[in-house]
Amino acid sequence: MPAVEHFLKVTRSYWPGLFPCYRIAGLPRTNNDLEHLFGAHRYHDPRAMGRKVASPALVLRGSVRVLAATATRLHCPCARELQPRDLMAWRQQREQLEKRQDVRRRGLRFRRDPEAYLQHLAAQLQLALPS
Repeated sequence: MPAVEHFLKVTRSYWPGLFPCYRIAGLPRTNNDLEHLFGAHRYHDPRAMGRKVASPALVLRGSVRVLAATATRLHCPCARELQPRDLMAWRQQREQLEKRQDVRRRGLRFRRDPEAYLQHLAAQLQLALPS
């Protein structure tokens, strides 16, 4: 049976890292806990915002929201813990988020009125070009 031989060959090649849960104490044996964690966020976020589907902000700010929701479930932070420790890293994160939001904002403006959006871009280009 070639399928069984192939399975055994592949299993042997991954064997050293196949079952780390037995070597590392506290490591779950399946990813069900992670799926439950993210699934719960995926389930509760739209309902908390009064939506039937996921918020578009989850795409924009998902990296921050999911981490914050997860950390809050484990421990409710006090005001001192919410203060940024590394102000430069916090500013860089905010800048990244603002750039992503700006891209989405421009796309929405284009979809709403492509002609006006392109005219505005042309006017900006004329201002930027040397006379």
